[in-house]
Amino acid sequence: MLSFLQRWNARTKKWLWGLVILGILASLPIAYQRIQTESSANTVEFVFDYRDLLDVAAYQPNPQQYVDEQLDRLKEAGVQSMAMFESTLAEYKTNRRVLVYNAAEMATLTGQAFNPNENYTYILFTNEENERRIAPLVTNTFSSLEIGVKPWTWNDKNGLIIETPVENAVLKPMPQDPIAMEMLHGKGFHIVPRLTDSLPYDQQAMEQLFAEYAALGVKRILFEGESVKGYTDDAEKKSIAAFAELLNKYDIGIAAIENLKSPQKGMNKLAYLINYNVVRIYSLSEADSSLSESVIADRFVLGTKDRNIRMIYLNTQASTNPAKASITNSVDNLIRSLQKPGNAIAGIESNGFELGQAQAFNVHDASWQRYAKLFVLIGGVALIALLISYFIPVLMLPAVVIGLIGAAGLYKLSPPLLEQAMALGVSISSPTIALVLLVRKVMSVADAKPDMTAGRRVGLTIALYAKTAAISLASVPLIIALLNNITYSLVLEQFRGVSLLHLAPIGLVALYVFLYRGDSVVGEARKLLKTPITLLWIVAFCVLGAAGYYYLTRTGNAGKVSGIEMVIRTLLEDTFGVRPRFKEFMMAHPAFVLGLFLSFKYRNAVYLFIIAAMGQLSLVDTFAHIHTPIVISLIRVVLGLGLGLIIGLIAAGVWQILERCWQTWGRKLVQAKE
Repeated sequence: MLSFLQRWNARTKKWLWGLVILGILASLPIAYQRIQTESSANTVEFVFDYRDLLDVAAYQPNPQQYVDEQLDRLKEAGVQSMAMFESTLAEYKTNRRVLVYNAAEMATLTGQAFNPNENYTYILFTNEENERRIAPLVTNTFSSLEIGVKPWTWNDKNGLIIETPVENAVLKPMPQDPIAMEMLHGKGFHIVPRLTDSLPYDQQAMEQLFAEYAALGVKRILFEGESVKGYTDDAEKKSIAAFAELLNKYDIGIAAIENLKSPQKGMNKLAYLINYNVVRIYSLSEADSSLSESVIADRFVLGTKDRNIRMIYLNTQASTNPAKASITNSVDNLIRSLQKPGNAIAGIESNGFELGQAQAFNVHDASWQRYAKLFVLIGGVALIALLISYFIPVLMLPAVVIGLIGAAGLYKLSPPLLEQAMALGVSISSPTIALVLLVRKVMSVADAKPDMTAGRRVGLTIALYAKTAAISLASVPLIIALLNNITYSLVLEQFRGVSLLHLAPIGLVALYVFLYRGDSVVGEARKLLKTPITLLWIVAFCVLGAAGYYYLTRTGNAGKVSGIEMVIRTLLEDTFGVRPRFKEFMMAHPAFVLGLFLSFKYRNAVYLFIIAAMGQLSLVDTFAHIHTPIVISLIRVVLGLGLGLIIGLIAAGVWQILERCWQTWGRKLVQAKE
């Protein structure tokens, strides 16, 4: 049986490579349609938090005048929209719409006896217009919560008594301030309402609210809190579907906030029901709004270009400045980051975007994609089986059979799970296979031609560097096709295998380098265990440990960036328009080139391929970030390979010079002793 499998493995390996190539060819039209999708929405919308502006204005001697002035400045700077939270009594108080008193304050104000058994909220409207527009909102909101509301008057001002304590009353959300919305609309701002899910869902009230939104030209809604509107009552009222019906009726989309700790509950379901009329929004926090103008601008430019961000949300805050003995805010800093020559808006427009209301992507997803993905899946199974064959050859054919059966079963159970599992498998397979084939090639060449010239070694190094990168990238079209869904581009779904991708190829390449270069795995393992630990081993271990530590600190969103790297990043961005991955062109790719150059002469230089594995898997990982446009990822990879090759060749040249110097000095020392 074993000999039978070995014979068939040898015969069918080339056919498996044929299936991989077929899968790649089938994936190319799918990749093209994704590029069409990614280029279908090129407008960027700046949104300012209106509530923050009111909070800052509260510290000014003339609040309303300050608000008017800053709105004009923001409009001139390029801010097109204002985010409007659902109003509360606290906000109406800040905006001078109402005066709010608790029971004790009311007794002091009116001179009446304080009733210790009554703890109500008392509000007075500051003028007739505020009473006419705000009183119905307050009454309807608290009545719907079964909280009593009744009129009262003091000193010729009308008001309401709300039969709940102030501490509770100021928390209840109401529809956005209609007076403020009309004022902002009149100034030319688009309105982006922010809705919470804290009150029971009422379809009739939402219908009325959406009609008002439509009259003001609202085109997108942003949710506040941990869930979308209607999520809490969805099991009982099917409220998410009802809310989606209103969004579709009034042609209003939603925005998905980037980098939340966890996605807002109900977002995926709602996005599906509105046919993914969704855009990604980056929110600059209050604290970050005080960063340098260039840093803020850099975030905005990269977000739109590299992460499919189409809305940018600006926050501000008032803060105490002891040095100036005053209360300051970041509005001026934000305006400069947008408007100053060479900053955010100029950078965004230079990348081919224009300012305007954010548009959802026009998804290109032809029906033939499902048939093309069948060939992609078969190619993926073949690639994974090939990986297994380089470590346990006898399992290649069983892996193909089990893989096809397993894929069929997983498709019935969960197609998205199948796509992610297959994408993870192929993403690990191609860079590992590329380096395994490289090790084999290097060993055979070194054995056959041990005395190659430096020029010949450089030529082979460049050729094998290109070939290895091409094999590593073989899984990229398959990954693109497997994960070609708008949910990944909008980060409503994420590729869960990235962490394993960061480690598995490195471990597998290390395993192959240590155990698979001799006559048998068992023999190499015994030899390794009997090898005495020398100073060279300790140095090598320290080098690998340092490289591994650096690699881990650079992996993920929490990676640390040095000041020198920031300078290099800026230089690369200004020069090429796209930044290659720093760990690729400064560490992994140069280690690859140097290791390849040295390994033709020094067999143990192949251990540098373990570090090189970081660069090869990073090539694949770049395309596993589905929210980054394919074209940007491709440019990033090519730049990284090119710069890494140059730095690696320089390192090889330096090594060659040092080696010759060492040989010359060594001969002179020998001659001196003689």
